[in-house]
Order: sequence, then C-alpha cells, then structure tokens
Amino acid sequence: MKIQSKLQQVLGASLLVLLAACSNLPQQHADNSSQPGKTLAQAALVPEQLLNRLTWGSNPSSLQVLQAVGPDRYLDQQLRARSTVLPPAIQSQIDAMTISRQPLPELMRDLEARRLASEQQKDTDDTLRKEYQQELTRLAREASTRALLRDIYSPNQLQEQMSWFWMNHFNIHNGKANVRAMLGDFEEQAIRPYALGNFRDLLRATVTHPAMLRYLDNEHNAANRNNENYARELMELHTMGVNGGYSQKDVQELARVLTGVGINLSKDAPRMKPELEKIYLRQGLFEFNPQRHDFGDKLVLGKTIKGRGMAELDEVLVLLSRQPATASFVSQKLATFFVSDTPSKNLTDKMAQRFLQTDGDIAATLRTMFNSQEFIASLGKKFKDPLHFMLASVRLAYDGNTIVNTGPMLNWLNMMGQQLNGRQTPDGYALNESSWASSGQMTVRFDIARSIAGGNPALFRAENQTPQAAQAMQGMQTSVPAQTTPATVPGTQEKPQPPALAASSYVKKWSTQFSPATQTVLNQTRTPQEWNTLFLASPEMMRR
Repeated sequence: MKIQSKLQQVLGASLLVLLAACSNLPQQHADNSSQPGKTLAQAALVPEQLLNRLTWGSNPSSLQVLQAVGPDRYLDQQLRARSTVLPPAIQSQIDAMTISRQPLPELMRDLEARRLASEQQKDTDDTLRKEYQQELTRLAREASTRALLRDIYSPNQLQEQMSWFWMNHFNIHNGKANVRAMLGDFEEQAIRPYALGNFRDLLRATVTHPAMLRYLDNEHNAANRNNENYARELMELHTMGVNGGYSQKDVQELARVLTGVGINLSKDAPRMKPELEKIYLRQGLFEFNPQRHDFGDKLVLGKTIKGRGMAELDEVLVLLSRQPATASFVSQKLATFFVSDTPSKNLTDKMAQRFLQTDGDIAATLRTMFNSQEFIASLGKKFKDPLHFMLASVRLAYDGNTIVNTGPMLNWLNMMGQQLNGRQTPDGYALNESSWASSGQMTVRFDIARSIAGGNPALFRAENQTPQAAQAMQGMQTSVPAQTTPATVPGTQEKPQPPALAASSYVKKWSTQFSPATQTVLNQTRTPQEWNTLFLASPEMMRR
C-alpha cells in the first residue's frame, strides 16, 4: 500500500501532464518512397521510443538488432517480414497444440459429432455438453496462447502487431456458437499471411473463412431469405466506414451478392443439377452453394454486377477495396493505432493516396506513415492499450526467459478489459486513449506491474486446464490459480530470479529520459523489486 500510495501521490501530476501532451500533433509531409532511406536515421530518434512503436515493446534484444542495421533498414526488414523463426522452446509449444496439428475441417467435424452426441443426452446427462464446451474453450485458449507467444518472441514484431490490428479490425467474438474453435485457424489462414500484404487479398480471406461467415450469420443468407448482417458490417466496419457514402440499397444488393456463401461441415457436397455443379465451390469448410444464390443482376455502388455466381463476390471485393472511402477509412485506423488518437488529415490523405496508388499495398501504406514527420514527432506519446502495456512489460522484464504458461497474461488482459477476441460487437476494441486511461485501469496496471516485477512464478510452470481457466477464457473476472506439473515436464522451468531491471544498464539509461518526478521516485526506492514495480508502472511506461 505504501508503494502504491507513493506512486499515486508523486507521479499523479506527471501522468496528467503526459496525458495532455499527446494531442494535436503537427501536420507534415510524408515520404512515399517504397525503399529504405535515411528518414529515421536523420531524425536522431531515441531507439527505445522507435522500438516501442514498431514492436510490442522495446528490450535489449530488439535494441541490439536495431543498432546492428540502423533504424531505416530495421523498418524495412519489419515491413518485408513474412516467415517467422521462433526460439525452439517456444516453437515446440506451438507445434504441440491441437490447432497446429489438426486441420480445421477435421477438427470441426469431430466437434460437431460431439455436439450432436451431447444433444442426444439433453435433459438426461449434461456431461457431454460440458465436455464439448470445455473443448471449445481449450481450443480458444490455444489460439490466444499462440498469439501471445509470437507477440513476445517473434523477431517480426511489426507483423505480429499488424496481425492483432487486423484481428481487431475484422473482429470475431469468441462467445458465439462454436467460433471459439475456429479462431486459431482464422488468424493463421485469413489474417497473418496477409497482415503486411495486399488489402484485397486479406479482405477475401476473411470473407471466405467459416469463422466470419458464422459470426456474422452469412451462412443463413440465401435467395429470397436474405440476411444483411454481414453485408452491412463488410461495408461499415471492414471497408468503407460508416460515413463511406454507401446506401441501405447498396447493403441490400451486397447481401444478394453474398447469398449462397456459407459453410459445409459434412464431407459430401450437396446434390444439384449438372449446370450448377460447374460453379459449385468448396475450399475446406467454405462453400459456395449455387442452389442458395440469387442469380439476378445487382447494382452495388453504382456498378452493375451480372448474376453469375461466386465471380460476383470477387468483382465486388475489388470494387470495395478500390474505393477512396476504403483507403481513407483504413488509413485513418492505421494512423490512430500507430501515430495519434487524432492523426492529421494531411497524413491520412497521403496514406490513402498511397493505398490507392499501390492497389491496397499495406506495407507501402505503412511506410508512408512511418516516414512522416508526424509519426516521428509522436514517438513516446501514444497511450498504450492494455495489450501493449502487458506485452511491453513482459518483453522487457523477461527478455531471455522461456515462458511456458500464458495463463497469468490472459488473466491480466481480462482484468484490464481487453481479453483476446473478447469484444462482443464486431467493431473491435477502441484504439484511443480515453477508452483505457481511467483511474481504475491505472490501479490494475500497477498491480500487474508489481506481479511482473516480482518474477511471476506461474509464467514458468506448465499449467493444466481447469474450470477456472475455462472461465477466464470466457471473460470471467476471476483469478486462475496456477496448476503446476512436476519439474520433469519438458519446457518447465524453475522460478527465475526477479527481473534485474534495477541493475540493467539498458533500463537505467532508459530511465534517465524519464521526468524528474519519476526519477525522484525511483531514486527513493529501497529494494530492486520496488524499483522494478515503479519503473513498470511509471507514466512513461504507459506510453509508446
């Protein structure tokens, strides 16, 4: 209590000052070059601040890489990153997961058989239903664990940030039906391969993934029984934005284009006339069933779409991805995530122009943003959402350690209100400061900083799945007690020593850039653990 009181009293004023310092950054010209130049090097940036924006959090390992190649080449490598090589101990954890070993069609058919079996025992025995729900939760937990391990250990940090950004942009809530079991595949197949690629390819991958089709009800969209839910979100949230200039009639027509686009869990294709068989399409669980499709012509955004089947959807996705409204909406959201809650119109216009010039090249659009003076001026001022705060603290405190249990991290995210795939509405979590900077949030963050600073032992002991852990994945605000296994379990570590932040020359040098008020508090600490806690909970560590 004494430590927390000291933080609140001495750093409170500093926090308010810093909260006010990040608004209304100056409008500057953006460099649209597609090749690495010397923009960042010439800006003489603080390395930790640049890393805190390009990665999930600066640490000595990332600084070493940055210093070896320079900031501009480092940015170029991050923008071009595709394949990821993880530490063997981390990769082995991922390889052992069900979602890594079992193809989605096989996995979902097995789960469907279990669901049907549980339905047969309804009102007599609830055991099978509980086991089925627990398995869905376990698979969702695997997906979250895999994402967190990559976020912490992947050298391709920008790719991991962009994977989360697009997972949030194309948000799917884990509480609907059995989509929990599909989330890992959605990220692996529909998001990560395109996170720094072409927006149209990314858009098509999400449109044809069963998780999205189930979440937004398009599997029920058929000729003469139109369901407009997905068509509306496709325009409002995924492409053009709520003020993108489309009409309700455009939504209705797009819904007609999407008729017959759905899911088939069986191994067999439906029977149909020979002429329809020619345009029937099946890829994994995705299915375009022409028997359910409206073959009439449609008028979307002023363009006539001739009724001919799945090709209609491909034509409309090109149309949507090339809309100036889409370029502006995506650019605005990217700039809000990486630059400021209120990025200038000058910056977002230049990003949108680059987006259109390159036909939706995400990396090129990002490069325009990263090379802008507005981005450079914003470093150290963007407020961290809960995920950024937690990952930055863990990456710094445990750089070089192998985490084998992400349970505590999942709990911390629950406590801060940003559970992975936990946003119930399809708009995803807010990216602005006001959504996360409450006094209650700061109190929770202090408690998490104290837990990390003390060398949280549960992170380094393997955990068995428990009912409490299942509740945590469903958004319950409860503590998940670590279930430990014998030390002989592969990958299990003894508890490491508390993070040596107070003795780290890297951290000490970083802390000299902090405000006088923060440095005064740090100098008054009596133990390394207290120093660690106050460093991680400082106002400066709330920003990136």
